[in-house]
Amino acid sequence: MTYSLQGPVLAGELVRLEPLEHRHADDLAVAAEEDRGSYAFTWVPRAEEVDVYVDAQLARAATGRLAPYAQVSLATGRAVGVTAFWDPRCWLAEDQLDAVEIGFTWLAASAQGTGVNAEAKYLLLRHAFDSWGVSRVDLKTDARNERSRAAVAAVGARFEGVLRNWSRSWVPGEDGRLRDSAIFSVTAAEWPQCRKRLEDRVARFTAPR
Repeated sequence: MTYSLQGPVLAGELVRLEPLEHRHADDLAVAAEEDRGSYAFTWVPRAEEVDVYVDAQLARAATGRLAPYAQVSLATGRAVGVTAFWDPRCWLAEDQLDAVEIGFTWLAASAQGTGVNAEAKYLLLRHAFDSWGVSRVDLKTDARNERSRAAVAAVGARFEGVLRNWSRSWVPGEDGRLRDSAIFSVTAAEWPQCRKRLEDRVARFTAPR
């Protein structure tokens, strides 16, 4: 497969998704060290690991298999987390993207519940369906992560099942172990309804008060 993911800047009212660069590292180091209690099933680098983490993401990006983003809060101008497009699949033609996954996502505790996650997912899904013309977007999480599963379901993605021993576990203390992954998806036919649902959710955070 020759398709190479290239993620442009995606801007909303609450968050701007900027292609990840080392200039985001200082902000991400601060974000990563906020209350880490919500990261139980998600690997988030410690402050001193952020530079290496960015290097690793950029190395993956160089293969064309990943388009990593910094999530920049428009309220503060600071990077408060990351996300990415990855695992591009071209089934019908080498130059036509048919499916992609949204993953590698984490947010600082202070940005959770602020609408940033909902709008980031909206921007990513909108670009995947409206600009790339994909037929499907996947979202996966550790099957034990009820909080993440609820957040993905709230986006409007459909639960498809649990893939057993699907990938490595990122839970601290589980090095060398595999995890079960809960897989969700949004298809092109479902996107209009999902889009309306996300627009309504984001509007609750952006409407004048």
